[in-house]
Amino acid sequence: MTTRLRECWSAVRYLVVGAGTSLLSLFALAGLFAVLLLCPVGIGIPSLAPMIRLSRWPVGADRRRAARKLGEPIPEPYRDGSPLKDPATRRDLAWLAIHAATGLIIGALAFGLPLGAVQQVITVFVWPLVPGGIEGSLGIVVDSWPRAALDLLVAAAMVAATLQLPRVAWWQARTARKLLAPAPGVVLADRVAELTATRAAALEAHGAELRRIERDLHDGTQARIAAVVLQLGIAGQLYDRDPATVRDLLVKAQDTATDALAELRTVVRSIHPPLLSERGLAGAVRALAERSPVPATVDVAAETGRPAAVEAAAYFVVAEALANVTKHADASQVDITLGGTASVLCLEIRDDGRGGADESRGSGLAGIRRRAEAFDGTLTLTSPPGGPTVLRVELPCGS
Repeated sequence: MTTRLRECWSAVRYLVVGAGTSLLSLFALAGLFAVLLLCPVGIGIPSLAPMIRLSRWPVGADRRRAARKLGEPIPEPYRDGSPLKDPATRRDLAWLAIHAATGLIIGALAFGLPLGAVQQVITVFVWPLVPGGIEGSLGIVVDSWPRAALDLLVAAAMVAATLQLPRVAWWQARTARKLLAPAPGVVLADRVAELTATRAAALEAHGAELRRIERDLHDGTQARIAAVVLQLGIAGQLYDRDPATVRDLLVKAQDTATDALAELRTVVRSIHPPLLSERGLAGAVRALAERSPVPATVDVAAETGRPAAVEAAAYFVVAEALANVTKHADASQVDITLGGTASVLCLEIRDDGRGGADESRGSGLAGIRRRAEAFDGTLTLTSPPGGPTVLRVELPCGS
């Protein structure tokens, strides 16, 4: 009984507040209608788009109310650009019309039914004390016990109707979700557009990475190997005539070959760090933390195997994040957390620096975001002025 009463009270509050937003919906429709009437003479055309955006305020209030009632988020379906061409505008107008026509009446009933039931019950017990009887809420004058019994039946009907208010509230919330959430086709189209943009960014990043590797090999390793070949060729020509010079050339060739090997190892590490194969992701991240100029700790909440590409992306995300902290954060401590589930790898890098990190200022965060989005992942940055800065990256693992 207590649970049922709590549900009824929650429904009454939801529907009564809905009566208020119903009035706002009515005003919004009236404003849109007035602007439409002025469109033929040209006055209303410039005001139409701003009026549609203004009408989204009561719609947004109902969207948030419905989300709280249903216990699930309802994302906004609006797209950038003109609201006149946005498919969500038509759905908003449909909700405004339905809610303006029904919300006020339903809210008034939700407010009046429980109060009327209480009044009817009180009337049944109080009428003998009032000369001439008492007029009930439905115009029934209770001046005898038969009429009191009829009044009691009316009260029971009002109580039964009040008990149905939770269903009415759920109906109203579900209708709001159906009209105010993004349409399934729109969600799919937006998802396709998002994946297309992500794929383009991934291809661009992959191309840039290949160009970087080619440049490093061409300008560094290849040039040094060519120098080794040249030095060995000269040494071969001078072998019989100038052994001392040949000895120096061989020493230089050995040094150049050593440098070329070191550069080649650096390029290989930039493609796929050997530490990942040797120690796994947790060990490789701990190695990064040990080499970090800023003291760093690593907390491994979940140490399950991940696809090699995902582990490589996570490794480079941590490396770039530590480089950002070293260059820009002025921090004294960094905390790295590896967690997530079998299907999603979660990284969190927290520093106690000065905060105020901004992705648009070229601090390397845009590169981290592109790397995450290439795996259909997400990046969340929280960096208020004064810190702390929290960078959270989620990478789907394809399972």
